[in-house]
Amino acid sequence: MPVEKVIFQSKVVDSLFTYSRMAYPNEGILLLRGKSKKGVVEVTGVVVPPAADHGAAFSSFSWWMLPIDLSYLGVAHSHPSGNHSPSHEDLLHASGKIMVIMGYPYATNDNLGVYDHNGNRVPFEVR
Repeated sequence: MPVEKVIFQSKVVDSLFTYSRMAYPNEGILLLRGKSKKGVVEVTGVVVPPAADHGAAFSSFSWWMLPIDLSYLGVAHSHPSGNHSPSHEDLLHASGKIMVIMGYPYATNDNLGVYDHNGNRVPFEVR
């Protein structure tokens, strides 16, 4: 079923922005946890992937380093450039139901881009 809407707990958005600011000027990357039902994805937590690699224009990790966990919904990463649209590389490496991109200055919901695994923008709300 396609993703129609994403709901974030406010603590998750705070974590996304805090982690992005800590990683700046490099990209940061996090895993998103939660549940999905009837096209609505609810993000309830984040996980720092083990042995993640960060640079000025990339961030990555190995899925092989993670235990099997069906609560992983996708990946969030930051763009220090401020652009929160997915790049060609982002789309090639999209994993899970959703992809979230946090754009610098990592301060308001306007700095979030939420996309499905095909790169289509998805509406979201923060609760």
